[in-house]
Amino acid sequence: MSIAVYPGSFDPITNGHIDLIERARKIFDKLIVAVAENPSKEPLFTIEERIDMVKKTTENFENVVVDQISGLTVDYVREHGASVIIRGLRAISDFEYELQMALMNRKLNSQIETIFLMPNLQYSYVKSSHIKEIAKLGGCLDGLVPDLVIQELKEKFSS
Repeated sequence: MSIAVYPGSFDPITNGHIDLIERARKIFDKLIVAVAENPSKEPLFTIEERIDMVKKTTENFENVVVDQISGLTVDYVREHGASVIIRGLRAISDFEYELQMALMNRKLNSQIETIFLMPNLQYSYVKSSHIKEIAKLGGCLDGLVPDLVIQELKEKFSS
């Protein structure tokens, strides 16, 4: 059985993330979407809220499992019987960071491969930080995130 892990903070999950999940799940028998706490980021949503949003937006994908990750991604991947890390590349600006992470992960565990997927062109500019800024300023998010996420963002910024 081929298992891959798609780690990320998903703060919040976007249609770009969902696009990658849909395509990665067709390549692997099982895809684990691992929602992470990133100590270098201050999330808008709690880890529980982010896991809930990811679960709700992927509930119809039979071979997708949503989980929480803490610690090193390579340790999580190994502990869950996976051999591949999925990462998204929207633009060249993502490449340098993602390449460094992939090489560091390979140094930590040479048995784990990183596979990069590019989102559909319509999502190539969608970034969670931009989504939060647009939501905070009352802009339109239609087509960028699921309706569920739009509601969650409205609730966050109305309080």
